[in-house]
Amino acid sequence: MKITQRMMTLVFTASLLVITGCASTSTREGTGEYVDDSVITTKVKAEIFNEPSLKSMEINVETFKGTVQLSGFVTSSANIEKAVTIARNVKGVRSVKNDMRLK
Repeated sequence: MKITQRMMTLVFTASLLVITGCASTSTREGTGEYVDDSVITTKVKAEIFNEPSLKSMEINVETFKGTVQLSGFVTSSANIEKAVTIARNVKGVRSVKNDMRLK
């Protein structure tokens, strides 16, 4: 009986450690958040790619906890505004940081 109790305690402790290891902090994403951010990044990239006036290969997209960061070089300020608007309209995006520069 004591062996069973010890095994149950060991399994419970190991489960807590695994769950805690997958939790997010202010500087690190949890597993679920990472997957969600990857989906958001993919959706933003697809929307930018589908916009004929933007050169999608020159715009980099990164997402952390729902905040999308756009960077790269574009040819006009209208393109910057268009990319930011597209990113804001993607479901799941909480905010957009614009680090794009004009060529």
